[in-house]
Amino acid sequence: MTKPKAVHAQDAKIPTQAALNPGDEAPPGTEGTGDDVCPDCHGKGRIDGAPCATCGGSGTITRAVGGA
Repeated sequence: MTKPKAVHAQDAKIPTQAALNPGDEAPPGTEGTGDDVCPDCHGKGRIDGAPCATCGGSGTITRAVGGA
């Protein structure tokens, strides 16, 4: 009889959650949310040559839509 292989946490296929930026209202992919243009950098991802702190430099934030 063979012994089942042990599964270690680092080997498990656990989906990782994207980091939230300060301007996000919920984690990306959350039901009832969608991407929106960052209100601070207006979608450019940078302010005065530095990455936008609100969107993390992506130019978009995650917003709740439809009363979510």
